Amino acid sequence: MPRGALSPLGETVYFTDRGIEELVERRGEESVTLEWVGEQLRNFVDAHPEFETPIERFATWLARGDEDDEE
Repeated sequence: MPRGALSPLGETVYFTDRGIEELVERRGEESVTLEWVGEQLRNFVDAHPEFETPIERFATWLARGDEDDEE
């Protein structure tokens, strides 16, 4: 489990939370398609092939939605 830091409100904030917060701050008002997201994920994996497995798992998780939650 990743190590977290405490936010000013005393909540645990993980490293990924900071990136997600930055994404929402910078681009939260934009509308995008899933086709665009898929292309960005492909570009990311092309530039960072070491992340191919986690990106594949994330894309599969997004594609399946709530299907796996029922098991």
